[in-house]
Amino acid sequence: MDTPISESAFIGAAVGAATAGLRPVAELMFIDFMGVCFDQIFNQAAKFRYMFGGKAETPVVIRTMYGAGLRAAAQHSQCLYPVFTHIPGLKVVTPATPYDAKGLLIQAIRDNDPVIFCEHKALYTLEGDVPEEPYALPFGEANIVREGDDVSIVTLGRMVHVAIEAANALAGDGIECEVVDLRTTSPLDEETVLESVENTGRLVVLDEAHPRCNMATDIAALVCEKGFHSLKGPIKQVTAPHTPVPFADTLEDLYIPNAAAVQKAVKAVMESSK
Repeated sequence: MDTPISESAFIGAAVGAATAGLRPVAELMFIDFMGVCFDQIFNQAAKFRYMFGGKAETPVVIRTMYGAGLRAAAQHSQCLYPVFTHIPGLKVVTPATPYDAKGLLIQAIRDNDPVIFCEHKALYTLEGDVPEEPYALPFGEANIVREGDDVSIVTLGRMVHVAIEAANALAGDGIECEVVDLRTTSPLDEETVLESVENTGRLVVLDEAHPRCNMATDIAALVCEKGFHSLKGPIKQVTAPHTPVPFADTLEDLYIPNAAAVQKAVKAVMESSK
């Protein structure tokens, strides 16, 4: 269906269609404008299963773009997946590769709960091998995309590729990083994160979102609470600054976390744990 640009209307219609037995996929172009339909998502879709004692299901998928890097300025570049991760009843997906995007989207459509499917706009041109046949990747299962014994880098979405770039560079200095791609923020694969930190003893969390109440702070808190005994040194977080995304290309390039910042954080963790 091609609809007018009224987010509250077509997201509300999708939520209603889901409760009536369909499995709609709604596309809301920019995550920045999901604030227009918070009521439909937060108070309706996310709550029905709980409010009706498990008798109501809302299998709606909301696809949306997020992230900086395309000179789209402050209103079209935000990373708001932490906002939706905070809401019980929603599932939040952040694929990093074409293979994951297909498998996670199929799983999202099959899921009986509302899913916010977050697609980083800078990854749309990324190429990769994708099987022709249908396949689903389960939610809540992180992916170790690079193995290493010295430092765990936990990240998601576009930042997975930044982490891999940094890890490959650090290998030249004799530092082997394990890169963990969360894939989904809700549900969150705590076990894989904790096992990785137990293996390496060091943690750097990389997140493009603002530093307050983002996934980096959440992962850091998780490891402090449940894996503190494994740590050999302090946790480092690499995030965007707590400012709106700038429009000027030189400023936006400084705003986005990059491989150099990750390398600096990893070396600081290694130095502090000697």
